[in-house]
Amino acid sequence: MALSKDKKNIIFQDVSKILEDSKLTVVAKYSGTSVKTLQELRKTAKEASTSIKVYKNRIVLKALQNNPKFKDIDTSLFTGMLLYASNSVDELASAKVIAEFSKLNPTLEIVGSINIDGQLMSASDTKELAMIPPMQVLRAQLVGTLAAPLGGFVSVLSGNVRSILNVLNAHMEQVK
Repeated sequence: MALSKDKKNIIFQDVSKILEDSKLTVVAKYSGTSVKTLQELRKTAKEASTSIKVYKNRIVLKALQNNPKFKDIDTSLFTGMLLYASNSVDELASAKVIAEFSKLNPTLEIVGSINIDGQLMSASDTKELAMIPPMQVLRAQLVGTLAAPLGGFVSVLSGNVRSILNVLNAHMEQVK
């Protein structure tokens, strides 16, 4: 059934807003994926504040061409049955959701992603982004890296004090 011009405009505006607001929009082929599997993907994505949408490629291409930030993107990858995973809060959440889900469901294949700066990233780059640990883990690693030299310095200083105490204890034992 054909969409009316008004509905197409509403969908076009929705696509444009999602592309503009999303920190990373992951594009994936879902050909051969069952409806039940796609529902599971949507549920998993919703838990990560990620939105999964399916649009006609022509509408997405038109939205990309009408936005100055995205109009230089190579759109040759936008063929076939595609879904778009977007997240306006977390840069990596949409990539993580799709990458994890595609491990269990090989019919879901990452095509690429569009970052907030309007650059198209390849499927391998998107998968690498998905492997980056969460921000809290990165912060903990940074704190551990910064604290390690301080811990070593404190250990060296306490070793000198311990050595002096051992010498004084040995001297007291000799005096007795």
